[in-house]
Amino acid sequence: MKFTHALIEKSAFLLLVFTLIVVAIGGIVEITPLFYLKSTIEKVTGMRPYTPLELAGRNIYVREGCYNCHSQMVRALRDEVERYGHYSLAAESMYDHPFQWGSKRTGPDLARVGGRYSDDWHVAHLGNPRSLVPESIMPGYAFLGRTPLATDDLANHLIANRKVGVPYSDEMIAMAKQDLRAQVDPDGPNADQLLARYPKAQLRNFDGQAALTEMDALVAYLQMLGTLVDFSAYKADENLR
Repeated sequence: MKFTHALIEKSAFLLLVFTLIVVAIGGIVEITPLFYLKSTIEKVTGMRPYTPLELAGRNIYVREGCYNCHSQMVRALRDEVERYGHYSLAAESMYDHPFQWGSKRTGPDLARVGGRYSDDWHVAHLGNPRSLVPESIMPGYAFLGRTPLATDDLANHLIANRKVGVPYSDEMIAMAKQDLRAQVDPDGPNADQLLARYPKAQLRNFDGQAALTEMDALVAYLQMLGTLVDFSAYKADENLR
């Protein structure tokens, strides 16, 4: 055995061959189960596709490059959990294409920002960040409040997301424009239908203006981040450990 082991160590060719064999075996063991799994993401109660308004806001978030300075992933580290809330679950990003985990934090993480500030705060902060956070280096986005939200291609965005696995139904796609309008008009006749399709959707005029603007959509998106999953059950499980 010692002779065989020494022979392998002294021969670069044999060492390479046996290394490749070991790596191949390990790769097969790791990869093979994935062919038998429908999904590697554990489903979490409460998660749903974005409403049309939230999806439009997310598109604006991506368009303006917000992910370059803000992450949406709370790591399982004590200081992050104490600051931002429960660490992020894989299921929270299951309908994100592409995901918005980010790669750096010039500004704070936004994975749990929903409900932490009022709509007026978000509108003021987006319009002039330094009016609320003097040390901020974030550019202003006041133009969002002056830009009408485009809705003509809204259904196409839902269709595109469905093609990559987001479970938008034919009804959701057909009612996309109606649902978008209903979310900013809680007293309208279609509010109940919107909530039936998108539980926990927040219904109100988000930017305080009569016209439907890109600010409405972005604030609606920010206000839902981290609000769909009930983390009290997870905290209870952790306390039992």
